[in-house]
Amino acid sequence: MIAHPELRRAALRARRPLLAATLLQGAVTLTHLAQAALLAVALADLARGDTGRLPWLLGAVLAVVAVRAGLAVRQRRTATRAGARARVALRDELLARLGRLGPAHLNSSGPGPGGAPVRAGAVRTTLVDGVEGVDAYISRYLPQLLVTLTVPPLVLAVLAAVEPVALLGLVPALLLALCGPRAWDRLLARRGREHWDTYEGLGADYLEALQGMPALRAAGAVGRTRERLEERSAALHRATVAKLRVSLAGTGITDLAIQGGTAAAALLACQSAVTGSTAATGTYLALLLASECFRPVRDLAREWHAGYLGASAADGIAALRTAEPAVRDTGTAPAHWPGPPELRFENVEFAYDGAKDPVLRGVSFTARAGRTTAIVGPSGAGKSTLLALLLRHHDPQGGRITLDGLPTTGYALDSLRRSIAVVSQETYLFHATIAENLRLARPDATDGELADAARVAGVHDEITALPDGYATVLGERGATLSGGQRQRLALARALLADAPVLVLDEATSSVDERREADIVRELLNAAGGRTVLVVAHRLSAVRHADRIVVLDRGRVDAVGEHTGLAEAGGVYARLVEAGHAHRGGVAA
Repeated sequence: MIAHPELRRAALRARRPLLAATLLQGAVTLTHLAQAALLAVALADLARGDTGRLPWLLGAVLAVVAVRAGLAVRQRRTATRAGARARVALRDELLARLGRLGPAHLNSSGPGPGGAPVRAGAVRTTLVDGVEGVDAYISRYLPQLLVTLTVPPLVLAVLAAVEPVALLGLVPALLLALCGPRAWDRLLARRGREHWDTYEGLGADYLEALQGMPALRAAGAVGRTRERLEERSAALHRATVAKLRVSLAGTGITDLAIQGGTAAAALLACQSAVTGSTAATGTYLALLLASECFRPVRDLAREWHAGYLGASAADGIAALRTAEPAVRDTGTAPAHWPGPPELRFENVEFAYDGAKDPVLRGVSFTARAGRTTAIVGPSGAGKSTLLALLLRHHDPQGGRITLDGLPTTGYALDSLRRSIAVVSQETYLFHATIAENLRLARPDATDGELADAARVAGVHDEITALPDGYATVLGERGATLSGGQRQRLALARALLADAPVLVLDEATSSVDERREADIVRELLNAAGGRTVLVVAHRLSAVRHADRIVVLDRGRVDAVGEHTGLAEAGGVYARLVEAGHAHRGGVAA
């Protein structure tokens, strides 16, 4: 019955509408009590054969019923508004927290068994279903809980004045109805956590299966995946039934207390009437109020089942809301420079949690202001890790990274990331028009600026060839486009951002090699006035860079220009030879 701290915290976001909804719920309950009093008087008059006041009493009953209907409609609207306010505020806070956590959160160890990595599907379930459950808990269960704690004592006070003997049956039953189910709270909480963990896991599995359907089909694993999902669904069913079994046990105790208390109060009231110690009006009032005393308790049990998902999700919501980012936003300096900044990596060391060996070992190089620096190396050399450190998804465990002479830790995190435009191999386009996807980088960009950026990225002609041009609606993740088209749209979006630092992380890997060289050359020309980092496997994308940094096994193997590095031998020369061999194999 006692609300989880996370649920109480969410309820405080909607204090006023929640208080109004509770008062209206109390007013609805009072109309039931007023109706019981009017009917008691009417029945007593009938028992005495006095029908003079009967029309007025019945008219008053009808008026009370009409008032209750109006109050109930108003209460539902107010409660809905309270739940919506709490839901929107909570979801906004969680989304803001996810933004601060960054991509590193989904690759980190989570709070689950064995410290399993946090899954995107589990986060989605918390953000959508969990928060929706909190809405129902706040808008329906909490107002009824407050009414249940206040109305029955009021009814008992009235009965103490009218029919004291009825309290002998009502008080013990009411205490049993309210306190008896509390014996199951600890078990219910454990079952609720098990249910939510299973629910989150199933949501994550389904999202993963949907996103990976092409890979599952290619591997012939659709059937096996379906069987695994069926097993997970069955596990969720068992967890749900286990939780409901405990909940229904508490409900059974409540129902037993309600029925037994009502019957006992009625018998005691009838006995008092037979002995003549109570007037007819008091007897009828005791009989009707005995039932009304338990009405809030019955309603509370019903609303609990409406909001149980929110109670189950509370721990997951709290874990997401309080999760700590991989880096702390302690910097205060704005990332604004009079010109493109110089970027330095100074003896940078880094190892991922749980890894035996460091990914980067004493990496030092300089990306000169307004120039293009390429980073190449075999797979696993540490290229992507360098970029993650630059964006402060992680911080180096040794050494430092500076922009314009100031360590990246000295800049405000949001300002730092806004100053660095990134185009990665894994591009993300939203289910919206091409123009809307491009304007994510700069909402005020004109149509002409969109077209200019698309021309530089080599995708303008293909966009205009579409039936709706820039108004064409893309499928989810840009599924209606080829991989190369998605990457080039992402390039155009990055150019629109007009950030002083541009990072191309395998940004043209889905484009054919001949076209890649042309696009990269145009990009570098358009990126004048920016400090550019290019990370690529294919050397055609980096041969025109001002400087090339060669990484191997987490260390800087060499720094120079394409011709000099190719002639000097070493890792870069082997990469050049491998590229020639690959092209020869394709040609053959």
